[in-house]
Amino acid sequence: MTGKLVYENLKNRPMRSLLSILLIGVPVTLILCLVGLSHGFIEDSQKRQRGIGADILMRPKTSSLLSLNGAPIPSQLVGFLAKQPHVKMATGVVNVAAEGITLGATGINYEEFTQMCGGFKFHSGGGFQRPDDVILDDYYANQTKARVGDTITLLNGKWRVSGIMESGKLSHIVVPVKTLQDRLGNGGNVNQIYLKLDDGANTNATIQYLKNIPGLVDYPIYSMEEFTSLLNVNNIPALAGFIAVVMGIGVVIGFAVVCLSMYMAVLQRTREIGILKSLGASKGFILGIILSEALFLGLGGTILGILMSYGAAGLIHALKPASLPMIIAYDWWPIAGAITVLGALLGALYPGLTAAAHDPIEALSYE
Repeated sequence: MTGKLVYENLKNRPMRSLLSILLIGVPVTLILCLVGLSHGFIEDSQKRQRGIGADILMRPKTSSLLSLNGAPIPSQLVGFLAKQPHVKMATGVVNVAAEGITLGATGINYEEFTQMCGGFKFHSGGGFQRPDDVILDDYYANQTKARVGDTITLLNGKWRVSGIMESGKLSHIVVPVKTLQDRLGNGGNVNQIYLKLDDGANTNATIQYLKNIPGLVDYPIYSMEEFTSLLNVNNIPALAGFIAVVMGIGVVIGFAVVCLSMYMAVLQRTREIGILKSLGASKGFILGIILSEALFLGLGGTILGILMSYGAAGLIHALKPASLPMIIAYDWWPIAGAITVLGALLGALYPGLTAAAHDPIEALSYE
């Protein structure tokens, strides 16, 4: 009985129902897109770090997990570390922001780095041939429509594309470290050093050994396993709070939309409510109809929001696959749905109580 009434109410007011579902779906899309982008950045970073093939990472003094701000590392330290026990090879890189804070470029010693990672897999072209060459991964090449042999503007200079590589190793954009150092005027310093050991089982012992060397005490030194595990949403300053704010906005929007929609529905159906009460419908029955309708709107908005998140992800992948690596966060579907339905039910509570409190005589005489 209740389901039939709810269905007829929604069907007989299609425009109001569709607009309510659309407006409820918007915050669901916002939540899923934000979560998808944050998790996409993390997974993309983890994949690229694992693709390096290193066992240990050294970062600048006073740098944080996500920031390389701090005193640069002298290039001479690379050679020193390469001579330490169990260290098979060492290579230094320079990371810089290429486009805002979402996309970086990395300067590498091509011979050292390819030896460490096992070499790049090229879709077209190959390694550096000139000092101003750049290697792009397939994501950034698709984003910029660049091809081998093209000249692109990057890092306030011109670069010739020498190769398009498969993504997943260190960076979306790779340039010769010497050229990048000269253009930055950093005196030949690096800001990260990767170490490959003779046996991965010696990682923890080697880290402790390096940390006890005078002069290396202040350098953050991580195993690659530890570093990639630290790359998660909870370790990104303010991101968890930002996601909570967006979820709060979702609840408020869902609350406001459903409250207004249900309140107008109650006004439009005053005589209908009076008839139901005159036939013996209880206050709980009337309230149940209103809350059930809000539940259906919330579920409909959730489904539409999920579908719109696919559309947003497709658009982002088509336009900015390297700068904005978004994924579909399936595990957040029930969370976003619960948040939306909660907001919808809270929004319907006041109109429902108002409808349940109608006097049947007054309701029947309502024009």
